[in-house]
Amino acid sequence: MDAPKPLGYWLKHLHNLLDKQFDATLADVGLGRRHWQILNTLARGEATRDELTAALAPFLSPGEPDLDGVLEDVTARGWTRPGLPPEGNLLSLADEGRAAHADIAARVDATRAAVLKGLTPGQYAETVRILSVMAGNVEADLAAR
Repeated sequence: MDAPKPLGYWLKHLHNLLDKQFDATLADVGLGRRHWQILNTLARGEATRDELTAALAPFLSPGEPDLDGVLEDVTARGWTRPGLPPEGNLLSLADEGRAAHADIAARVDATRAAVLKGLTPGQYAETVRILSVMAGNVEADLAAR
């Protein structure tokens, strides 16, 4: 009988599957998970390029589309606009971007529902809490070295 797979296996496997699922969910409109993350971040309010980079940093890794390229695509679609002076370095969603965000949000909600099928809200919350504690434990251990 095979031994149960360890936590690291399931974390990496789920991460890879979520990327694939998001890409499949948005493939027909030529978007990926990073597009969604930019739109969703800007839907909460204006942000600078540096703020977007910080918000998406945990999700960016070598071999994936870089933030600048995805942001250029989002901008070329007319979904963002620069802020007005004196905050001209801020980006925000244009009306077209808000409409795209609403459409994509409905798709993402359906995707999330598929991921969470069979879990209660409490089970999901507890899973997130446990993973957060584990991450904090590792961060503390690394900082102590």
